[in-house]
Amino acid sequence: MTTTTSPLSWLDAHGSHHEIGLALGRWGADACRRHLIHSQAWAQVMEYRHHPGIPALRALLHHSFPWVEHELAGLADGLGLAHEDVFLWNCRGDLWAHAPDGCTTVLAPQRLSHNEDGDPGFTGACGLARVRPIDAPAFISFIYPGSLPGHTFAVNHAGLVITVNNIRARRADFTGLPRMVLTRALLATQTPSQAVALLQSHARMGAFHLGIGQIATACTWSVEFSQTAVSVQPVRQARRIHANHAIHEAQRTLPQVITASSAHRQARGETLLAQDAPALSILADTGDAEEPILRRSSTDTDDENTMATVDADLSGDAVRWDVYAPGARHPHYRFEGLHPLQDSRFISRG
Repeated sequence: MTTTTSPLSWLDAHGSHHEIGLALGRWGADACRRHLIHSQAWAQVMEYRHHPGIPALRALLHHSFPWVEHELAGLADGLGLAHEDVFLWNCRGDLWAHAPDGCTTVLAPQRLSHNEDGDPGFTGACGLARVRPIDAPAFISFIYPGSLPGHTFAVNHAGLVITVNNIRARRADFTGLPRMVLTRALLATQTPSQAVALLQSHARMGAFHLGIGQIATACTWSVEFSQTAVSVQPVRQARRIHANHAIHEAQRTLPQVITASSAHRQARGETLLAQDAPALSILADTGDAEEPILRRSSTDTDDENTMATVDADLSGDAVRWDVYAPGARHPHYRFEGLHPLQDSRFISRG
């Protein structure tokens, strides 16, 4: 076996929520200084610095999830950036429909497989974090510099697996919680029903699609939430695929942006599902040369690239999951529950 350097770094963060945020900020500070704060996406989101609706968002966060507010404060301190700016960045998809967050998920009754797509400027700067709060379940999550965990893919100590896909909802009223706050809060829940109840019980601003599953359950769930609805569809038999636009009937009137990439990935994925292609083959597919499912082009039409792929098996008494570098045939990280199966967290086979 040949061992090389993993394209995904590893971070252990534990303690209070401010301490966890501080560790995440220090981990991502160089990448944010090098890329994020100079990006068009950052500039676009920072235009909302003085928007009159922002104080209402911050007040709702303080009232509903003060511990997430503490994580954001720690994140800003670790990054060395203004608290207001880091809060706005973590509201980016609520404020701006073209935020560079992508993703594709294949959902099966006891399996979730997912491409994590994001800003190619963060290539080589992303990682996995094992987060152990003093007052909530531990979890492992894919992380981007400058962002809260929870809006990517994650597994928590209760065996709850969540994958997240961007939905480019057009900006609504400033009357709900930011979507990344909600998905961070989901990692503290114990069951899929608790996760759904959390979404239903809070006002929401932006929109996301979630794949939700748990060990030893007969199905997974496809969940779309927006300001107007939380739609839950169990995946009991036939597999499904989800790209970056709402497709549930309950969201049919949602004002949203459907990009060419999202439309093509959805259509191509459905074709491959009909051919009974394996999930990882679907996520590695480049059969649509202009808008492939595996996205590695510098000219990607949404300015997004695949950063990692996760394949989570929920059929046993612990989550067995593999994390792959984009297009890799063998996993770079392999876990059972929250613990690596190998002595080394990194098991590249080249």
